[in-house]
Amino acid sequence: MTERRDRLYDRPGEVGDFVFDAAVAQVFPDMISRSVPGYAAIINMIELLSAMHAQPGSRLYDLGCSLGAASLAMARGLVQPDCHIIAVDNAPAMLERAREHAVGAAQTIDFRLSDIRDVEIRDASMVVLNFTLQFVPLEDRETLLQRIRGGLRPGGILILSEKIAGESPQTDAALVEMHHAFKRQQGYSDLEISQKRTALENVLLPETLATHLQRLEHAGFARVHPWFQCFNFVSMVALA
Repeated sequence: MTERRDRLYDRPGEVGDFVFDAAVAQVFPDMISRSVPGYAAIINMIELLSAMHAQPGSRLYDLGCSLGAASLAMARGLVQPDCHIIAVDNAPAMLERAREHAVGAAQTIDFRLSDIRDVEIRDASMVVLNFTLQFVPLEDRETLLQRIRGGLRPGGILILSEKIAGESPQTDAALVEMHHAFKRQQGYSDLEISQKRTALENVLLPETLATHLQRLEHAGFARVHPWFQCFNFVSMVALA
């Protein structure tokens, strides 16, 4: 399997909305590692949290699985018997490569092509939304979280990782500039950064950390622990 370096936005031109198509699927591992500070740490901790929280005979969901990195992390961490990992994405190109990535995995992963808003969550001990909710329409986010909460066993967890907006315009501007500095350090040009930002403008809709915490409370989660933040990227563990 050949993974390529992300050069999708290195030439000037008209920029359309970002889509998870075949071109993105081919460069996605490079794209996400160079675009999301701390991404590898988050994946490693998903493996750890799987070992800690997966319950015997339960389901583990990776919603918006992209190439299946979180699914594979859960599979590596599993110590309980008879668990079923379900990985869902609505992009055929991403799922095709996810299945290739999962060849030889210690645990069978059930990859499903579907909109995550249509997936029944049941008998789950662990659900992962790893930089996924930010692509869901704002008006559908709380309903999705309520359905996840309703499908979790007692003691189950949701891992929610998101790009966030700052609590004030000044904070937001500072976080964005730090993120852009990170991307420059990773080899992206100012042109690539600008064009990628334009492509995501109407697709990825970040919210403040306070908004996420309030919504998780409204959805019925008992406790939420933000455990990771680097610039405007955050990961939280929400307990049922």
